[in-house]
Amino acid sequence: MDSVVDGLELAEPQMREVLSMAKLDVEYVRAEGNSLYHLDAQQEEVRVVDFVGGYASLLLGHSNPEIIAHAKATLDAQTPVYVPIAIHSAANRVAHQLNAIIHRETGSTEPYFAIFASTGAEAIESSLKHAEFVRTARISALTDEIGSHVEQVRAAIKNGDASVAEAAYARLGLSGTGIEGFEEVAAEVQRRNAETSATPPRFLAVEGAFHGKLVGSVQLTHNASFRGPFEAMAARADFVPFNDPAAVAEVAARGRAQLLDLVLTDGVAALVERDFPTYCAFVLEPIQGEGGIKPVTAEFAAAVRQACDTLDCPLILDEIQCGMGRSGKFFASSLVGLHGDYYVLAKSLGGGIAKNSVMLVRGAHYRKEFELIHSSTFAKDGFSSAIALKVLELLEAEDGKAYRLAEERGGALRDMLNRVAADNPDTVKEVRGKGLMLGLEFQDLTGSSAPMISGFAHAGVIGYVIAGYLLRGHRVRVLPTGSAPHTLRFTPSIQLSDADIDQLETALRDICEVLRTEDEQRLFG
Repeated sequence: MDSVVDGLELAEPQMREVLSMAKLDVEYVRAEGNSLYHLDAQQEEVRVVDFVGGYASLLLGHSNPEIIAHAKATLDAQTPVYVPIAIHSAANRVAHQLNAIIHRETGSTEPYFAIFASTGAEAIESSLKHAEFVRTARISALTDEIGSHVEQVRAAIKNGDASVAEAAYARLGLSGTGIEGFEEVAAEVQRRNAETSATPPRFLAVEGAFHGKLVGSVQLTHNASFRGPFEAMAARADFVPFNDPAAVAEVAARGRAQLLDLVLTDGVAALVERDFPTYCAFVLEPIQGEGGIKPVTAEFAAAVRQACDTLDCPLILDEIQCGMGRSGKFFASSLVGLHGDYYVLAKSLGGGIAKNSVMLVRGAHYRKEFELIHSSTFAKDGFSSAIALKVLELLEAEDGKAYRLAEERGGALRDMLNRVAADNPDTVKEVRGKGLMLGLEFQDLTGSSAPMISGFAHAGVIGYVIAGYLLRGHRVRVLPTGSAPHTLRFTPSIQLSDADIDQLETALRDICEVLRTEDEQRLFG
């Protein structure tokens, strides 16, 4: 039974309605390089220039011939794909290659251990779990140490060799002497420490952030429409204003908490504060994707790293969309000198044909026991690992020619976007981004005197309407960013041609004219 023929859509019917509304309801039948093809009424192919690139998953282009050939050879060789609980040499080679790149770009020599997954959101979830695994182990070790100190003091007081400092009694609102007074102090210390230790973990993230839509990752996604319905299901995040270094320091100061310890010195037991790990991790995109294609500044990056060091809180760098060479460096964080305790990669790691992701954890922070309590059926499989190796080989070939192409092609694209912005200041607000991860933000259209334009802008879907116009009128495929609907994203492959850029320029100049004149008839067809 064909559900479409029968008029019943069962695969996300609401999404199909949205696509139809925005006139983006096109089924593509072939893909190559930066080109997508659909069929017209005569069943002839129609070429569309793809600037979406699978949400930045296709740095090397659709149907890259070298990747396709490697995939065919891998399958023809009957390479085992799903064989859990076995040795996976290809995945290990991927991890070693990624380590070599980390060491080159950061100057570090510390090993980063790899935990593989299937999708970016899953890899983020893995990093959150690992960070919490480390945090709870630290809390356990700290409380055990405090407990041993309390026992030492108890034994010394029973032997008549020690006493509790008066300041300790005063701080806890108690009074007493001898073993009875000590037991009251010890009980109050235990009560307060238990209360602090029971505090649920929290994460730090940035306003505008997007880290996925799974139960844990969605808590770090700032857009309330994505996060709000599920807030009760997982640990919460405190969101820091984007690119505001002072705000990072303020949050770090507010987030500090302490456990109380009893330390015996020269026969006197004094209360000592021990830092308690309130925050599980700080999660950061070096270039925000769904937040509007916004790179972090070097100043903000430095403030984040300082806050993490102050709080003894690991930094998770989400390079899922901006990494893998798209910025002109393998890691976009390298552009601002930011070093992570975790790196999370996905999207282009799959070469456009496989689903693959990985989190990399620096050696000093890694806990090998995690491997025994966390697993994923489709992670580290033979096919996706083979593809990842080929992707890394192509990226690193000719001394990193792909990175230079991303910077050069991105520069040509940005020059064009800047020209359009300069010529249309009444409709274009700003051009942002790095390399082949660029965004063009239109001026706020909620105040338009054209009721349909204003209405769709208020509804947060004007970007999709604009994308539909560019698709049907200019055969250009773009999409807005998820949490900044006035911003169009441009994340094509390094195969981007000057002709593709010219085609986009014509399209953007046209839409600027449509918006300037508030020509609803043209915009909505």
